[in-house]
Amino acid sequence: MTDLTAASRLAAAWLLWYPDDALLERLPQIRQVIPELPAAVRVSLDQFLTEFDKTDINEMQRNYVAVFDMKLKASPYLTFWTDGDTRNRGFSILRFKQAYLRHGFEVDDAELPDHLSVVLEFAAVGDSLTGDALLVEHRVAIGLLRAALERLNSPYMHVVDAVLATLPAITPEISARMASLAKQGPPTETVGLDSFPTSLNLAELGGRR
Repeated sequence: MTDLTAASRLAAAWLLWYPDDALLERLPQIRQVIPELPAAVRVSLDQFLTEFDKTDINEMQRNYVAVFDMKLKASPYLTFWTDGDTRNRGFSILRFKQAYLRHGFEVDDAELPDHLSVVLEFAAVGDSLTGDALLVEHRVAIGLLRAALERLNSPYMHVVDAVLATLPAITPEISARMASLAKQGPPTETVGLDSFPTSLNLAELGGRR
C-alpha cells in the first residue's frame, strides 16, 4: 500500500468521526494532504469539506447524530450489515479486535472495532495487508452504507466515496489473508470491545502510538 493510500484512509477515518474539537484541530492536517491524494479521493474529500465549511458546527453535530446514531440504515458498523443484531455479530466484532491485536494495534473503548473509522485507521497505520483484507471482505457493507447516506442526502457519502476509491482489487495475497481470517473462527479470548487512541499525525504517518 502506498503512503498516499494510507493518508487517504486516515483522512477519511478522521472525517467519519463525530465532528468535535479534535476534528477541528485535525482539519489543517487533512487540508494540507488532500492536494497530494489521488484524484478520486481528492475530489470526494473536497466535496465533503465544501459542505462541512458552509455548515455550522452545531448543525453538523446534530446531522451526524441523526444520520449515524439514529438511523440504523446508515450504520458505520460493518458487522451490522452482515450480522445485524444477532449473536454472531459479537463473534464478528471480536474477530476484528483480534486481528488488530495480532499486529500490535492497541485499541481502547472509544468505539467498537468494526466501526469503519477504526478499520480505516488500522489499514492506514496498522497492518496494511490485513486492513486491505478486512476492507475488501466488507466491500458490500461499505457500499450499502454509501447508498444509505445518499438516500439521506448526507455529505458523508462523499467521504465513503473516498474510501471506496482506496479499495484494492482482490489479489492472491489479499485472498489468502481473507481466507486466513475466516479460518480463525470465533475467538477464544473474551477481550473487551475497544478502539484506538486518537493522537495520530496524518502528515507524518509515523510515530503513531
